[in-house]
Amino acid sequence: MEFISTRGFSDSVSFTEAVSQGLAPDGGLYLPCQFPDLSRNFDRWENLAYDELCFEFFKFFATDMDTSVLQGCIEKAYQNFSVDEVAPLVSITDKWQVLELFHGPTLAFKDFALQLLGNLYEAQIERTGKSLTILGATSGDTGAAAISGLVGKEGVEVFILYPNGKVSPLQERQMTCTGASNVYPLAIEGTFDDAQKTVKEIFADLSFREEVGLSAVNSINLARILAQSVYYLYAWLRLDPSLRQTTSFIVPTGNFGNVFAGWLLTKMNVPIHEFRVATNQNDVLHRLFNSGEYSLSEVCPSLAPSMDIQVASNFERLLYFMMDQDTDKVREVMHSFGHQGRYCFDDFMPVGFSSSRASDDEIPSLISQVWERHQYLVDPHTACAFKDLDPHQSCIVLATAHPAKFPSVYENAQIEIPTSAVLESLLSVEPIKYEVGVDADAVRSFILQKLAK
Repeated sequence: MEFISTRGFSDSVSFTEAVSQGLAPDGGLYLPCQFPDLSRNFDRWENLAYDELCFEFFKFFATDMDTSVLQGCIEKAYQNFSVDEVAPLVSITDKWQVLELFHGPTLAFKDFALQLLGNLYEAQIERTGKSLTILGATSGDTGAAAISGLVGKEGVEVFILYPNGKVSPLQERQMTCTGASNVYPLAIEGTFDDAQKTVKEIFADLSFREEVGLSAVNSINLARILAQSVYYLYAWLRLDPSLRQTTSFIVPTGNFGNVFAGWLLTKMNVPIHEFRVATNQNDVLHRLFNSGEYSLSEVCPSLAPSMDIQVASNFERLLYFMMDQDTDKVREVMHSFGHQGRYCFDDFMPVGFSSSRASDDEIPSLISQVWERHQYLVDPHTACAFKDLDPHQSCIVLATAHPAKFPSVYENAQIEIPTSAVLESLLSVEPIKYEVGVDADAVRSFILQKLAK
């Protein structure tokens, strides 16, 4: 299968090329040229284990990989999850279920994609003999999961930018307490959006990309999106067939990658009823879905820091389909938004979406309500998904992180603070981080300095 850029100025590439490049040379995001029809496989796939389903799914896309190598990458990716089912589906009412995505090594949904991506990178290095420099930006969980998936791997150097003081203390420790010599957590002054902008600027420097073998771990990398599509399919196949076409997915989201991964299945004839985009007070997506205006505003630090984002990078992928795959129109919108910080759509009505917004004042009470009514403890990001949730609507809420990653929130909710042995072990380790200017020149200089060591 071939993959094309949303902006239309780059040649189509194979799966392994799309993975290694991350961002297309024209600044666009890769998407498949065509989509398989998965509907003919539903009966055969219903009872597959998670890694087996993932392998069957990826075989449609990773057509330039040896199938035994692909299978090995996938099987290894999910060996370090703490539960056998990998992504358990838990009923909390007769209508509501929770898809628990926090049983991976770093206790967040990002592990599903980044454990696999790390193995795909390792296979690429073995195949080509070329080292890789991995660059990413994080609002908290991506950095920890990327580092976990790449820590200690030969031929890989990892540079992760994050906003200093704007991730939870335990999220920061997950990035800065690995002790690995190939990992560089870069604390920048600013927001996640500043970090992501710097990453994209560096990727636009094609000579630098070639010089250091640069690749991306953020959800701009298509392999991450496809890996996340699998847990939606896994949960959907476990529904009673009578409920499959009436059940909505409720998705805490900031960068739009997680919810887009689910929506992409609808292009493969998986008839999912609806996706609700659940935002925190940094509500660029909620405003977009309610007004048709995609506009920047100031990032406000929140109790759900992984969603403290105003530039939803993956919206460009949905935009490509909204514009009927017209890359000229995609470029026009992205150019206007990049220069003016806003774009107003006429008749903005993407089918299959709704949205909600939860403020910081509401998050502790939402946590308390879910606990008191259902004896189920959610983290602050997942709590946003319960805002205005219809008790009569069949839905699956995505639980994106383990509550123990955000202990201070539970003091406000007057609930006993949850713990995790994995996180507690980090408290005795001395953190190592590097403070670097947010501008692209400073980051490039730092990377070259460390690669020359």
